[in-house]
Parts: sequence; C-alpha cells; structure tokens
Amino acid sequence: MRVFNFSAGPATMPLEVLERAQSELLDRGGSGMSVMEMSHRSPEFVAIAADAERRLRELLSVPDDYAVLFLQGGATGQFAAVPLNLTAPGARTAYLNTGSWSKKAIGEARRFTDVQVLADEKDSNYASVPAQGSFEVPQDAGYLHYTLNETIGGVEFPYVPDAGEVPLVTDASSTILSRPLDVGRFGVVYAGAQKNLGPSGIVVVLVRRDLLGRARPDVPSVLDWTAMAEADSMLNTPPTLAWYLVGLVLEWVQEQGGVEAMARRNQAKADLLYGAIDASDFYRNPVEPAARSWMNVPFLVPDPALEKPFVAQAAEAGLSGLAGHRSVGGMRASIYNAMPLEGVQALVDFMTEFERKNG
Repeated sequence: MRVFNFSAGPATMPLEVLERAQSELLDRGGSGMSVMEMSHRSPEFVAIAADAERRLRELLSVPDDYAVLFLQGGATGQFAAVPLNLTAPGARTAYLNTGSWSKKAIGEARRFTDVQVLADEKDSNYASVPAQGSFEVPQDAGYLHYTLNETIGGVEFPYVPDAGEVPLVTDASSTILSRPLDVGRFGVVYAGAQKNLGPSGIVVVLVRRDLLGRARPDVPSVLDWTAMAEADSMLNTPPTLAWYLVGLVLEWVQEQGGVEAMARRNQAKADLLYGAIDASDFYRNPVEPAARSWMNVPFLVPDPALEKPFVAQAAEAGLSGLAGHRSVGGMRASIYNAMPLEGVQALVDFMTEFERKNG
C-alpha cells in the first residue's frame, strides 16, 4: 500500500510516472534494454535527453538565449559552481540570508569570493524574508544570490529581488514547476531534482548564454557551465536514469495543464493546510504569513514531547515523512506537485483527531 509521502526530498513522485517507468524498466521503447543500460551517446538516449530539455523549455517558457543543463552534484554542487563560473578570485558577490540553505551557499561562496550579505533574517529567527527594497545591491557585485524557498524553515520569497544590472541567481530547488517563473529576470536558475522535478541525482541549471565563458581557468570541468553547454551536458557520463525520469515528470506536468494548473492546485493545498493550522489553538506555524512557503509547511505543537508520538501515529495512519528537520525539530509537511489534495486532506483530518486526543 502506498502512503502519502510528505518528505522534503527525495520526495513523492507522481504515481503515473512510476508506473510508466515500471512498464519500461526492462525494455524502453522497443530498444530491448533498460534506460539504465543505454549508452548516453546512443540515439535512443540522446532523444530522451532532448525531449526533457524541450519540455522544460516549454513549461517554463525558457528564452532561447538560455542554456539548459542537466548536471550532477545537486544544488550543493552549484553553491561552488556559481562563484567559479561568474567571478574572478576575490571578486565581490552579494547574498541574502534567509535560512539554512542560504547559509550553506554563503559558506561555500566565501571560499572563492568576497561575500557581502546584504540582508540577514537572523532577528526573525529566519521566519521571514527581507522587505522588498530594504537592501541595496552593489553594482560592482558579480551577482546577487538568494534561495527562493528555504526547504527547512518553510520560508519563500513572494517577490523577485531587483538586482539592477547585476546578474540575479536563485536556488529554486523546492519551487521549480510549482508555479510560473519568469526565467528572463534571472541570470541563473538552478534546482535539485528531488522535490518537483524527479528523483535525486540530477540538478537542472538554466543560465543566460551571455554569462557563459566567464569561468575561472581552474574550475573543474564538471562544474564548468560553458564546457557542459558545449557538450550538451554530456562531458562525462550523465545520470541517465534520473534524466529520463525528469523527462517523464515534465511530461506529466504538461498533461496536468502545465505550471499554471500546478499553481492552482498548490495554492489550494497550501490554503487547506495553513487554514487548519491557523484555525487551531494547538498547532502553530512559525513563519510570517507573507513569507510562507507553498511547498514546505513546518508546524509546532504546544509540548515538544508530543512530536514523536505525532510522527509515529501519523506514519501508522499512512502519512509518512512528517518529522521536522533535525536542526529545527517540530513537524514539516512538504506538499510538492505530486502530493494530491487528498493527501493534504488526510493530514488535516489526522491533525484534527490528534488535537482532540491531546489538546
């Protein structure tokens, strides 16, 4: 029996995608072999890769002057790739700090650049984002980086920061495909796949072509966007199975009506869950309402001693992955594209019953 999987990543995937992959596991498209066995140079896999790129471009309306890369190393690998591809050693870069993943990106960038943190949400306990217009971006910065959605803290930017002429870079791992994204406002968008795009093991990078060619001479080739763009993301053997599954997820999103339809579904799920939390005297969401994530919803109970029983009893009820991140505790429900409204309703029903018994 499949459960409702609220894990933050690797996360739930559409059942239709899993069943399609299952049906093609031994013989993909009459090739007589699994995608896992195909040469990445074969016409069969090159077609799979090209189809995935085409679908991603269509869904996000990616302009023609952007390269679309399918790489390894996750979003964490891009924490280093961003400064290595966009700046010279010691150059100034600008970051916004809104939580755990911002901090990790800043820490990695400090190994290679002079990082200026323009805004830090420490005083809010990372429960908000900087007010729009509250920071000024140095125009000599190599780029401005921000984390669109903090998966651990459940904080999401409700606006796109204005960086002027400075390239804007975002980690969109938890939000990509969840709603429309104006890619043309960014210099670089990168996203780990294991939330809304597919399984773990692959990261998508959208980079404006005029930013290619700036990589440092000593950047490792697997992190060099220019080299990867010239090799169609196949400078080395790519994660072929993950790439294929990303393509199936993209096809599924198109069949559901695209990112606009996803946005309507995701808004309904978020409204249902936040509505239940706000209507309760037992549960509490720590995030400022204007900065609440559509994708990752943390919540607390009055007594931390109830957290383990909540998670255990929820699991028994078929609701998996609800423990909060070990760094913050509490509970967290990740309600990505593949989580149906029925799953969120089942969680709300369980929460109501748990409150009745323990309130």
